[in-house]
Amino acid sequence: MDEAQAPVLIDASLPSSVTPLSRTHLAQKHYYPSNYYDHYHPYIENKPASLAVEAAVAIVINGVHYAVLMASPYQLEYLAVGFLFSEGLIQYSHELLDWEVTQLTDTTNYESFIQGSIDKNSETEIFEQSEILEQSLAQLQDYDVYIVELVLNQRCHQRIQAQKRQLAGRTGCGMCGMTGLTQALPDLSAYHQKRQYVKDIVPHLSYLLSIRQRVDTMQHTHQLTGAVHAAATMQGDDLYLFEDVGRHNALDKLIGWQLRNKMEVEYVLMTSRLSIELVQKSIRSRIPWLVGMSAPTSTAVRVAERYGLGLAGFLRDNRVTYYSGI
Repeated sequence: MDEAQAPVLIDASLPSSVTPLSRTHLAQKHYYPSNYYDHYHPYIENKPASLAVEAAVAIVINGVHYAVLMASPYQLEYLAVGFLFSEGLIQYSHELLDWEVTQLTDTTNYESFIQGSIDKNSETEIFEQSEILEQSLAQLQDYDVYIVELVLNQRCHQRIQAQKRQLAGRTGCGMCGMTGLTQALPDLSAYHQKRQYVKDIVPHLSYLLSIRQRVDTMQHTHQLTGAVHAAATMQGDDLYLFEDVGRHNALDKLIGWQLRNKMEVEYVLMTSRLSIELVQKSIRSRIPWLVGMSAPTSTAVRVAERYGLGLAGFLRDNRVTYYSGI
């Protein structure tokens, strides 16, 4: 590819200190060479391996410990804003009044965070709290931990009190911790998009393949580790790409960026399968088209059809399959 054709990637990150997205670990590779079918011992190769960092990201809203996400420690403001929007806790970017990201790096700030998490109104004795603190300190040393403290306006704070929950999710878990079906399966009729509008902007196969090629080229952390997903969109000729170990997190980062920058997004390309959570997030964000490199679920297609979301999958090998919006 010559210089004139080189893809453009806009770095959508925010000014922040450099955080590791991958680390090198020593690994032992066992393998047979190609066309090797005899039952001999495999070759053994000691080699360094780049592994994606999977951090615990605690979301604290107006002093309330609201959720813990397992995510890539990058673009965390966008992740927090997109997550809160997907949760229905904020509707507009300006409802976020202030924010701060802190990495827990020493005993002092570990202790400060853990003590802030202990219920002050509980009948837990002081010595029991000390025991909890000591145990937690030992446990957390195995993890990369980041605290995202958000200050939202009063109206949002009331929503939080009405919907308060503690969520300790697995990697990119979209529904972990929800106790009510109405939360997990919300009514999205307020976000319904006009079918004709969606049909008018059906993405052409050649356009989608060109975006996929650029995503493959620019997905740097995935090239290193093979362990992260991406959500990407185009603005003119520029590609905006968001990587994360969780596909839900990658989309939340894109949604957070969309809100913070007041962008209109017509297409989002996901490097993953298209689950119902991704469809729900896209509908809430009024994204007209969601395209995946793998398949959607049947529930994802049914919900996309109901609320006017264009859905396409299997973007690979010079083909794509449209499931709704056509």
